[in-house]
Amino acid sequence: MFIRILTSAAALALSGTMALADYSITILHTNDFHARFEPISKYDSPCSSENNAEGKCFGGTARLTTAIAAAKARTNNYILVDGGDQFQGTLFYTYYKGALAAEMMNKLGYDAMTVGNHEFDDGPEVLRGFMDTINFPILMSNADVSGEALLAGKLAKSTIIERGGEKLGLIGLTPQDTDDLASPGPNVIFTDPVGAVQGEVDKLTAAGVNKIVVLSHSGLNVDKRVAAETTGVDVIVGGHDNSLLSNTNERAKGPYPVMVGSTAIVQAYAFGKYLGELNVTFDDAGNITEAVGEPVLMDASVGEDAATVARITEAAAPLEEIRNKVVATAAAAIDGDRANCRAVECQMGNLVADAMLDRVKDQGVTIAIANGGGLRSSIDAGDVTMGEVLTVLPFQNTLSTFQVSGATVVAALENGVSKHEDVAGRFPQVAGLKFTFDVAAEPGSRVSDVMVMEGGAFAPIDPAKIYGLVSNNFVRNGGDGYKMFRDAANVYDFGPDLADVTAEYLAADGPYTPYLDGRITAK
Repeated sequence: MFIRILTSAAALALSGTMALADYSITILHTNDFHARFEPISKYDSPCSSENNAEGKCFGGTARLTTAIAAAKARTNNYILVDGGDQFQGTLFYTYYKGALAAEMMNKLGYDAMTVGNHEFDDGPEVLRGFMDTINFPILMSNADVSGEALLAGKLAKSTIIERGGEKLGLIGLTPQDTDDLASPGPNVIFTDPVGAVQGEVDKLTAAGVNKIVVLSHSGLNVDKRVAAETTGVDVIVGGHDNSLLSNTNERAKGPYPVMVGSTAIVQAYAFGKYLGELNVTFDDAGNITEAVGEPVLMDASVGEDAATVARITEAAAPLEEIRNKVVATAAAAIDGDRANCRAVECQMGNLVADAMLDRVKDQGVTIAIANGGGLRSSIDAGDVTMGEVLTVLPFQNTLSTFQVSGATVVAALENGVSKHEDVAGRFPQVAGLKFTFDVAAEPGSRVSDVMVMEGGAFAPIDPAKIYGLVSNNFVRNGGDGYKMFRDAANVYDFGPDLADVTAEYLAADGPYTPYLDGRITAK
């Protein structure tokens, strides 16, 4: 099958020659919004009203409102869908949980979304409340929810909608390891994505649907696998790993769309910084003949809808006192970029790990491990507000202290780098130790040269020795694959809030200077 992947201009030039049987639709999409209702800076952190007025900010629901309206005006046939993770990331979620996300998504007119792992951060209860409020379907194919009363009979695997006189099949897909990444509870059983998607494709095909879109919160690598190992999937709208796919941005992970066989895969980074816009044409048999588009950057050239600005300002009022409190000063910007903190030693990782270890060092704890996925933003130079700290650390995690053997520490590090190629959130940011890893080696045998700080100097880790370790309660309870910590000794999971600990550490010695010191080495 020949599929044309063209620039928008070329597509418009050809539009007049399309056969009458062709069916065209524009797929507008977002993913990994993470409660960024207000504009963000170039670091994906909060952006001040002054900088916004000067045109230095991106995103925000008010810009999305304008951009979506403009995109809809460019076509006579469209759907608006989301690739998951509307929840978590700012004080808006901490305060409103899913209520504000539901209100804004209803306002924007979404047609469907998939369940992201963060939709389970507060258990099935908050997800169910969100589901009861939205006026569009939320989908998840690769899980058995029959044992969870809050979701059974309510959370569908797929749905059929009609657009432009044709039926479209939509399928939801969630990370298979969501039980490691969030808190779905013991009654939700996650399954392999390929078999789950194929099962729904077969049902939709049997119902006479020949145009199928998967809404996948599973990451680009899984999406490529699903495209390669299933039949009948036309488009995958992705999320989870914050991939920017683009034909014009040199930092993109791939073209927009990425084609695997006859399946078009798209994703639009995260945080509302882009609106994905894919124009797809099908022949009468439901085969894609053209897939073309480009994410639209939500920069200052996109005006903010005044009514939406007013509503977000109103919603922000209860948060102002908390987030505007200046708690510290940064001598330079502190890098918390996802691409760094999930792959290499990063400045924010050093800050948070150092802060954790400093708080409990008088308890005989010598090692800190922080999951890179728990670090959600950078911090600009200058005054640091509590709101900025909470944007970096929004999960309300507490410090956990426990004891494990040196062998378990090494196993934890192996887990941390086991999905390095997927830029997984389990990547370990550390304090009190240093190590080397080789991404070319097989997972489980990538870590070497683990050294622990003892008596002011680094010494090789002793597999048989018992070490005191600090992490957050999510990791200690097995989150992000750290199951080896579940059986730790002398556990205390109810320490102070990690955001408070980090804020106090930042403030301790005047302006904080971010740094790297080589504690993690990649071969």
